[in-house]
Amino acid sequence: MPIQVVGLGVDSEALPDLHSGVIDGAEVLVGGKRQLVMFEDHPAVKIAITAPLESVFADIAAHDGAGRDIVVLADGDPLFFGIGTRLVDEFGPDGVHFYPNITSLQAAAARAKVPWHEVVCVSLHGRDDYVPLYNALRMRNWVAILTDDRNIPAAIAQRLLDKGAEWFSMWVFENLGSEDEHFDRYPLAKAATKSFSRLNLVLLERKGNPEHPLALGTMDDAYISDKGLITKWPVRAAGLAALRLAPDNVLWDLGAGSGSLGIEACALLQAGEVYAVERNGNRVGMIRENRKRFGALALEVVHGTLPACLKELPDPHRIFIGGGLGKDGALLDVVCPRLRPGGRLVVHCVLLGTLERCRRYLAEQGWAVDITMIQSSVSVPLAGDLRMEGQNPVYIIAAEKPGGA
Repeated sequence: MPIQVVGLGVDSEALPDLHSGVIDGAEVLVGGKRQLVMFEDHPAVKIAITAPLESVFADIAAHDGAGRDIVVLADGDPLFFGIGTRLVDEFGPDGVHFYPNITSLQAAAARAKVPWHEVVCVSLHGRDDYVPLYNALRMRNWVAILTDDRNIPAAIAQRLLDKGAEWFSMWVFENLGSEDEHFDRYPLAKAATKSFSRLNLVLLERKGNPEHPLALGTMDDAYISDKGLITKWPVRAAGLAALRLAPDNVLWDLGAGSGSLGIEACALLQAGEVYAVERNGNRVGMIRENRKRFGALALEVVHGTLPACLKELPDPHRIFIGGGLGKDGALLDVVCPRLRPGGRLVVHCVLLGTLERCRRYLAEQGWAVDITMIQSSVSVPLAGDLRMEGQNPVYIIAAEKPGGA
């Protein structure tokens, strides 16, 4: 007989008769400690779900091999960020049978009177990776978050405030389905200072938009920069094209300056992230302000000196060097080994010496190198008409690390 997996919904006292009958017939009940307490008078053998799951699965398999009727209890719906997927992976599709129920997201959407098919859900339960949340917030108006004891509503609100995402408000749903259920909507600044029940779900609602849309080819004057020192938009667009970003890539933007290239890269990274590294404190502040202006939440600002500050960063799929290359190969000696196989390195430079030094270094590593010179002209007013003003030529060195699939 397949393992029966029963969703308890948000109110275990209001289970459908079918679900209750399955639980009543169980010889072995498997669930979290809180769920098992709800059925403490049940005569079945109890197995608490604790880490590591492998030992729990071994106990389930032993009882299954003995022919006992096993029921696994799950909050909400077992296949909505629940244990259901792991059970299918462990025992196969034919080895489990599901009894679905109302999810916490469905219940919260009903309270907020929001069509829940318009809500994307991100789980921070047992996770420290906020990148899926940041990318979801860039593209969606409603984002639900499954929390845990570390990623509590106040901590999430503060993270968003630190990123400058002031255009969202936060709904917090506490103790859904119980007698002390409570929910309300808060500005992020208020939510960051409040305490909530351990049992909660967060729903973020877009109330506005960043100052500028996140898009390729943004005019240079939309960015705050240090005395106009910024990668000009035609060169920026060519550099992004040379990177050939995939949606889930990790990009290092080294010597980020105003952060313009890394910020526009976020428009292409639906599931990726950018680390903008800059030594100058004033420019670091500009990157943070530009991130807020454009809502590039998946961009992390790293204030430090190259290459020492790179040690704790995840290995990148792409590296862009717009500044800080130096007069020797010391930086390349550090970053090239960190680049993942098949990854791409793009360097912008204006000096012939830097061009040749970088080309020679990469050729010695056996990397295929492409060089493009961009010299763009932009229109400027003159005597009631327009003239074309030439910009400085920039060399774009693009190389691919061998070993990719």
